[in-house]
Amino acid sequence: MRKLAVLLTFMMLSSVAVLAQDAKAGAILDAMSTKYKNMKSFKADFTYAAVSPSGKMGRKRAGKIAVKGVKFKLDMVGQEIYNNGSEIYSFVKETNEVNITEYDSSEDSQFSPANVYTIYKNGYKYSYKGSTTISGKSYDVVQLVPKESGNISQLELVVDKSSKEIKRWTIWDRKNAKTVFDITSFSPNTTLSDSFFSFNTAKYPGVEVVDLR
Repeated sequence: MRKLAVLLTFMMLSSVAVLAQDAKAGAILDAMSTKYKNMKSFKADFTYAAVSPSGKMGRKRAGKIAVKGVKFKLDMVGQEIYNNGSEIYSFVKETNEVNITEYDSSEDSQFSPANVYTIYKNGYKYSYKGSTTISGKSYDVVQLVPKESGNISQLELVVDKSSKEIKRWTIWDRKNAKTVFDITSFSPNTTLSDSFFSFNTAKYPGVEVVDLR
């Protein structure tokens, strides 16, 4: 009987430790989310690279992102994506072709740049993984694991302890390959006109427009 009581006590303490860890991760994520949601807009430069399951890193590339409400403009190597709140324009530089689709907020992807700071609230288990130091600054590390199986096996956010801004974002697929995104510069509350988020065909002579709306 005494052994059973000791075992139950150990299990209860273990459960409390897990809940405390989740609570810490939740507090970090909530603070981060509030930080971004209170911004009218922001712009960021980033680098990204794929890493194979063996640990071999591919070529590091650069990108830019600008967000204003649900609107965003994403510029990555070979492609530009615009969301003006009504339509989404996907421009492929190599083929000089842009596809236009209708934007539907009810079908908005959780990985949309406008939603990336709130995805943890639905369908993820999160836990605090400790702290790390990058270039002399201290960061919290939070792991997110999808509750349902899919293409993504886990995500990891590295959040600045003082500013609550995201420094690094890593996504793992089911084969344990990952893509690492590093924020290299960040500008909150920048002035961005609505036209900034619409694709201007006049700037791309000869572009082929494919309207899929």
